[in-house]
This record gives sequence, C-alpha cells and structure tokens, in this order.
Amino acid sequence: MDDIEAIRKKKLRDLQRQQTFSQEDFEENQEAQQKEFEDHKKHILRAILTDDARERLGRIKVARPEMAENLENQLIMLAQSGRLKNKINDEQLREILSKLLPKKRDITIRRRGI
Repeated sequence: MDDIEAIRKKKLRDLQRQQTFSQEDFEENQEAQQKEFEDHKKHILRAILTDDARERLGRIKVARPEMAENLENQLIMLAQSGRLKNKINDEQLREILSKLLPKKRDITIRRRGI
C-alpha cells in the first residue's frame, strides 16, 4: 500500500513539474514573439518616418499610448499597402493626427444682463 501511494505521489510531482516547465516555455516563447513583433514594427516605422516625425510619435506614445499604437498600426498598414511614396515628415504626421483626434467643441459662455 505504501509503495503504491509513494508511486502516485512521485508521478503527481513529475506531472506538476512537467506542467510548470511547459508553461514557462510557453511564456518565454510568447515573450520572444512579442519582442520580435515590436522590433519589426520599429524597423518599419524607422523606414517610413523622418527623424522629426519619429520624435513626435515618441512624445505621443508617452502622453497617449493607445493613440500612438493606433497611429503606428495605421502608418504600417499604409506602408504595406504601398500608398506611401516618400517618408512621412513632421508636418504630414501632424495632419494625420488632426484627422485622428476627435474635434473639440467650442464652448462659449454668454452672460445675460439682469
């Protein structure tokens, strides 16, 4: 009886250890894929943006990470579809940003005389 119980416990420990290793391998693989994707994205952005535009994009990434992510994805899609003839400069990037940003409403306050 004790031998069977010892074998079961050993088998359970082995299975748990094996599962832990496979989970770690999966996480490492996923991290490596994410890093490779980010490196590829940086390479494409470096090819399609001028230095000034890249600096502006970096500042946007600090202030609004989700907007910068959307902008990067759109720029990459434009480049991959072949719609970009030249590198995007700072002025062109600002034009693209103005189209992406929601329009702000002008608020006017009128005071009525009593």
